[in-house]
Amino acid sequence: MSHTNELQLIENQGWDERILVCRNGRLVDTFIVVSGRFVVLVDTVINPQTAAQMLDYARPYLTNGRQLLVINTHADYDHCWGNQLFAGDSAVYPAPIIGSHLSPPKFQQEEAQAYLAKMQELEPEVFSEVRFTPPTMLIQDKFVIDGGDLTLELLPTPGHTDDHYSVFLPEIETLLAADAAELPYPMARTPDGLPQMRASLAKLAALPAETVLYCHAPVTAGRQLLLDNIAYFNAIEAQCRAALAQGINPQPSEDADVIALVNCPWETAVPDTEQWHNIHDYYKTAGHASQIRAVLHWLVQEA
Repeated sequence: MSHTNELQLIENQGWDERILVCRNGRLVDTFIVVSGRFVVLVDTVINPQTAAQMLDYARPYLTNGRQLLVINTHADYDHCWGNQLFAGDSAVYPAPIIGSHLSPPKFQQEEAQAYLAKMQELEPEVFSEVRFTPPTMLIQDKFVIDGGDLTLELLPTPGHTDDHYSVFLPEIETLLAADAAELPYPMARTPDGLPQMRASLAKLAALPAETVLYCHAPVTAGRQLLLDNIAYFNAIEAQCRAALAQGINPQPSEDADVIALVNCPWETAVPDTEQWHNIHDYYKTAGHASQIRAVLHWLVQEA
């Protein structure tokens, strides 16, 4: 995937006017929450350039004593590689960066360092200026920001990653799900993250949220996407349980066609709508197969 330094402000399509949606190409949506006391950036996109554009969108609201706060929903590159604008030696607008206590070590991992080096080599015009900057205010469990007119409840929603947070604003019944739910489905980073991810989906679906916005889904996806994600994993689980009961190998080989093995083709696991069928083939094939393998792994571990 090629990346862009452009960040677009998305036209409001019915959500509360205090929520601004910023879009970085086809990659990711990030959010600005304007409350009485704070202007809150929810994620910092992919580099200093996109973070600077996000800050530019926020600047008109940094009046009447409002302070800037930054939230990292998790430590994936498309959510936090603009952090250096707000902390460290290169900060142009110093502000607290709130994130999971599990996030900082991820910036030190050899895998993360190697990934940054690779991205800088492949797309220097986008990533050459990125400097790893972890969150500066570390939280565990639920964390609440009292913005005066709006409350931001930071809710741990692990699964996609172990450091993942979503944000619920009860006064306006709005949920910023981040990567806890996606179209077509969130991906657990490890098989052990799958049950956590499904528990997080259930947790978010139980909230009284009328508006739900995602980092990787159309702004029109709405609350229904949470339910569709839950139904997708439920469908896979049902087929995997049935296949295991019939005696299939619970640990199929790497070259096994697990979709056929458990009789769970993509079309039978998702809603029969154009939105769900008009996605990249990867999610219907290799991605779908990886989800099936994760469910099989979980069921074997559970047994």
